[in-house]
Amino acid sequence: MARTYEHDPSDGAPLSRLPAAALRAVLREGYTAAQFRKDAMAGFVVGVVALPLAMALAIAVGAPPQQGLYTAIVAGFIAALLGGSRIQVVGPTAAFIVLLAPIHAKFGLGGLLLTGLMSGAILLALGLLRLGSLIEYIPHPVTTGFTAGIAVVIGTLQVKDALGLRVERLPEHFVERVAAMGRALPTASGWEALVAAATLAILLVPRLPKRWLIRVLPRYLRPVPAPLIALPFAGVAAFLLVRFVPGFHVETIGSRFHTLVDGVPVPGVPRLPPLPLLPWHLPGPGGQPLELSLGLVRQLLPGAFAVAMLGAIESLLSAVVADGMARTRHDPDAELMGLGVANLVAPFFGGIPATGAIARTATNFRSGGRSPVASMVHALTLLLIVLLLAPLIAYVPMASLAALLLLVAWNMSEAEHFIHTVKVAPRSDVAVLLTCFGLTVVFDMVIAVGVGVVFASLLFMRRMAATTQGDVAEVDPGALPGPLPAGVVLYDITGPLFFGAAERAMGALRAIDAATRAVVFRMERVPTIDATGLVAFESAIQELNRHHIMAVLVGLQPQARRLLERAGLGDEAGRVALCTDMAAAYKALGAPVRGPEARRLQRKGRIQIHIQARKLGARPRRHTG
Repeated sequence: MARTYEHDPSDGAPLSRLPAAALRAVLREGYTAAQFRKDAMAGFVVGVVALPLAMALAIAVGAPPQQGLYTAIVAGFIAALLGGSRIQVVGPTAAFIVLLAPIHAKFGLGGLLLTGLMSGAILLALGLLRLGSLIEYIPHPVTTGFTAGIAVVIGTLQVKDALGLRVERLPEHFVERVAAMGRALPTASGWEALVAAATLAILLVPRLPKRWLIRVLPRYLRPVPAPLIALPFAGVAAFLLVRFVPGFHVETIGSRFHTLVDGVPVPGVPRLPPLPLLPWHLPGPGGQPLELSLGLVRQLLPGAFAVAMLGAIESLLSAVVADGMARTRHDPDAELMGLGVANLVAPFFGGIPATGAIARTATNFRSGGRSPVASMVHALTLLLIVLLLAPLIAYVPMASLAALLLLVAWNMSEAEHFIHTVKVAPRSDVAVLLTCFGLTVVFDMVIAVGVGVVFASLLFMRRMAATTQGDVAEVDPGALPGPLPAGVVLYDITGPLFFGAAERAMGALRAIDAATRAVVFRMERVPTIDATGLVAFESAIQELNRHHIMAVLVGLQPQARRLLERAGLGDEAGRVALCTDMAAAYKALGAPVRGPEARRLQRKGRIQIHIQARKLGARPRRHTG
């Protein structure tokens, strides 16, 4: 299995290893001209597939279509260059729509780009602090609830354009939004609905059974992604119907969006590359200038945090899927760092927030892409399309883009998996899943992400705490170096002693009776102790000492031993003893040790005397017998 990193991501390896981890790994293994040709072809295919998606996702947020293209170009190139996944494709994604649409409605395009800039800084910090692996601990019910809720909201948002509803302004929240569209149903356009239905029918053709697909689709069209057939077909059909069918009218990208270029309005997407700009100079709410201030940053911070968390989850999930397909291993910290830099830079070229796109990543792999070069070529392909073919984009009907996003929403929902999880998962997981789903749909993603992260932490703590056990052990004479002395109790602790489990692990000590003179804590299976565990452990030992009971700690792991020693909890005659094994514990208790263990302790004592004598400059005495 090809690995992106030369180190364990959790270790303290230099930060200089993070930038461009995937690209450097590919070059280190040897990058050939043949692989470049495969990557270039895959990148071209992904670029063409990403074209309608990038525009549709930007429009769904409320931004002009070119902002989505600029995002895929700038963020897609930088994330591939600096990231930690070999075949990941980064760009605007459907998951962000629920978060970004309210931000755009409230703060305008300038506020949206500023939110992306802030989320990039947060993602960069997560990567530099090596927190990438922690994101992978977000429980499945949380991500499933988010994803299904996002899909419902996205699908609802597309009803307006799919039916041609005349709604002056869609409310921010789901219930009010549905009510507003319900009131606007009398304004629905049959022509818009027909275009949306025709586009959706073409998009669904590849899902037909193979025997039907052979009859419906010519062989030379079968490898072509469905959106590349459906959207051009809809654009050409709408163009012809406008000219030959009286009364036919559908809204297109060109009729809805106009950009001023040298004072001249250009319909649709301007034939311009991403140009440098300052995000806070773009229009704010209601088209008014955005005033950059600490108060504005404070207002945008919750949304930026939610964007960063959702972006991290989506990107690392996509990277894991990519690893499963390509049999590689990504570096999560490098991936977050690359994604953070991409989101920091993209707003200065008009880009909205971006993250890993699972569908485009899968297309990249199926098309032969095996290195970050393919993702970089995808970005360059989009740039060439903007420079050469931008005027043609204006003819694409809005209803066709709505049909495309309806299909994206359905795929994203994974409805069968959602229902299956509700049926078979533990009740606590189902409660978390439904809560995250409901919050995402009814309220907004800022609240849902915050609550979801808290739920994830609580579930993790609960399950980790369940793995930590502490109890009085039953005596197994065969496992001990000698008879257990009278008044000595064995107390086994298993699992990490952290804030969620420390009290539970020490609770059984309360059952120890007054005849006890020593408690032997067997701690070989305690990998780590945190500050709360230390306090609980110190309190337990103090309570034992107060009743004149000695505490013997056996088999401490390195981290736990260092922590206890720093806290001043060391060997203290008659009160505390730190021992490497049970034989040493018996010696500390003054108990007899039988057979092989006794001889081992005797040999150990001789070695220590020999070393001590050498330190003093004396000649060691010969021991006999």
